[in-house]
Amino acid sequence: MSKISELSDDLLVKILSFLPTKVAVSTSVLSKQWEFLWMWLPNLKYFDYKDLNSNHTESSLLGYHDFIYKNLPLHRAPIIESLRLKFYYALSRPEDIKLFVGIAVSRRVRKLSISYNYFGDKCQILLPSSLYTCKSLMTLKLYGKTILVDVPPTICLLPSLKTLELGWVTYLNEDSLGLLLSHCPVLEDLSIKRGYNDNVKALVVVVPSLQRLSIHIYSGCSSDDGHVIVTPSLKYFKLLDSRDCLSYLIEHMPELEEADINVKQNPDKLLVSITSIKRLSLNVFNSQEEPGYHAGIVFNHLEHLELCISNNYGYKLLVRLLKDSPKLRVLSICVHVRSEKPKFGKYKQVSWSKNQGSVPKYFLNSLETFKFKGYNSKDQEDRDFMSLIFKHARCLKSTSILHG
Repeated sequence: MSKISELSDDLLVKILSFLPTKVAVSTSVLSKQWEFLWMWLPNLKYFDYKDLNSNHTESSLLGYHDFIYKNLPLHRAPIIESLRLKFYYALSRPEDIKLFVGIAVSRRVRKLSISYNYFGDKCQILLPSSLYTCKSLMTLKLYGKTILVDVPPTICLLPSLKTLELGWVTYLNEDSLGLLLSHCPVLEDLSIKRGYNDNVKALVVVVPSLQRLSIHIYSGCSSDDGHVIVTPSLKYFKLLDSRDCLSYLIEHMPELEEADINVKQNPDKLLVSITSIKRLSLNVFNSQEEPGYHAGIVFNHLEHLELCISNNYGYKLLVRLLKDSPKLRVLSICVHVRSEKPKFGKYKQVSWSKNQGSVPKYFLNSLETFKFKGYNSKDQEDRDFMSLIFKHARCLKSTSILHG
C-alpha cells in the first residue's frame, strides 16, 4: 500500500479509472490521500443492477440510489469525459435524474448516456433545458419510453454534438425530433429506434452534415405516415423496418457508400435513392408482393452485394440486381426461408439453364468472390445457378458454399 501511495495523484486517478465507479469511491476510506481522488475521475458509470446481491432487496437498491444521490454532486473534475446512467428499478425519481444530468452539464460533460428501462413506471423523465444548450456535449444517448424529449423552441443549440442515439423515447410533440436535429450543426452519427410507444407519426430527418444513419422501426410502431430523409453527406445507411406499410421520401444520397436494408415490403422507393453505393446488404423478408424495383435504376459503383432470399421469388430480385450492377466483384447469397409452392400465379421460376442471358456477361467477367449459404442440392434453381457461376465466371478467385 505504501508503494502505490507514492505515485502521483494523476497516476492514481488513472488507476482508479479502470475500476467500477462504486469501487473507486470505496477507496476513499484507505487514507487521507485517497479520500478525494475518486472525485477527479473523468469517466463515471452508475448502473443500478451492478454490484447488487442476487435478491435485489429493497434496502440494497435504496442504498445504491443514495450512493449516486450523495456522491455525484461531490464530483470535482472540471470536465466529465463521460457519464453513463442505467436504471432498471423505479427508485430514482424523475427529479433525481434531472439533477444528475444538470450536474453533468455543469461539469462540461462530453459523453452522456441515460437508460431508464423500468417498464412499470408511468412517470415521465423531463431532462433539464440546459442539456439542449451544452456546448461541450459530443455524444448523447437516450434510451427508455419514460424519457421525454422536450426541446426548447428558441434557445436550443448543441454546437459540438456529433453522435446522437434515441431509443424508444417519447417526444413532446410531432416537431420535437426535427427541432432537435436542426440545432445540431455538426451531427455525424444518428441512431433512432422506434417501437410500440412511439408517439411521432412521421419521421423527419433533415441533417446536411450527417454521415451515418441507423433507423430501426419495429412492428409495434403504429406510425404509417411518410418518413422524410434528407442527408446529402450520408456515407452509411442502415434501415430495419418490420411494418407492413413502407412509406419513405428519400432524397438522393450522392456520397453514400454502404447500405444495410431489412424491410418487409418492396424496397424500390429506397433503392432509387442509393444508386451510388459500393456495398449493399439487402433482405426483403415476408414480402406479400413480387420483389423488384423500377426499371432504369443502375448501381454503377456497386462492388459488394449481400442478398438474403426469403423465398424462391428472391431469385428474380437477384437477376435484376446482377443486370444493374456492372462492377460487382463480391456476391453473397443467403437463403433462409423457402416456399415449396408459388404464392403468386403470375410469377415463374427463373430458369438459369434455359436462359443464361438473364445474367449479363460483364457480371461473369468481374465476379471474384462468391458465397452461398443455405444451398439446397434438391432445388433446381440452386443447382442451375451454381452451374452457371462455376462454368462461366472467368475471374472467380474464392467460393464458399454452405448447405441449408
